[in-house]
Amino acid sequence: MPTWFTPLMQWLALPEVGLSTVFVVAFVSATLLPMGSEPAVFGLIKLNPELFWPAILVATAGNTLGGAVSWAMGLGAHKAVDRARGNERSASELRALEWLRRFGPKACLLSWLPVVGDPLCAVAGWLRLPFWPCVAYMAVGKLARYITLTTGLLWVFPGAAA
Repeated sequence: MPTWFTPLMQWLALPEVGLSTVFVVAFVSATLLPMGSEPAVFGLIKLNPELFWPAILVATAGNTLGGAVSWAMGLGAHKAVDRARGNERSASELRALEWLRRFGPKACLLSWLPVVGDPLCAVAGWLRLPFWPCVAYMAVGKLARYITLTTGLLWVFPGAAA
């Protein structure tokens, strides 16, 4: 391992830097970029166990805000497509609209799922589901994911960080 890596990781683990790092990583990972924030959360908590709840809440806030940005991008994309093609809807869009209309913003509870969760936020915006209820359900789902995964990782990998 390069000699600069350990000091960098120690600096990022400092409470005043670690939480902001977790926020940024969680925010970016909630967009359509393929990356996960769980290792950053787990690493910070392993190095600073007293930051369990702050790290979980900061990660949830960052990931939810990223989901809200994805929702807005979906809405913006829909408006641009509507301007370009008119208000015609494809058969697949009508099926998705019907499925999401049945579940409504509650479908955003699934925003924590790998692969489909982040695009689901954008689709919710595309389908013009109500913003604040979608964000609330995103937050609940993402909070449950961070608590479950972090607690599970701490159980699987007990002991102090080296």
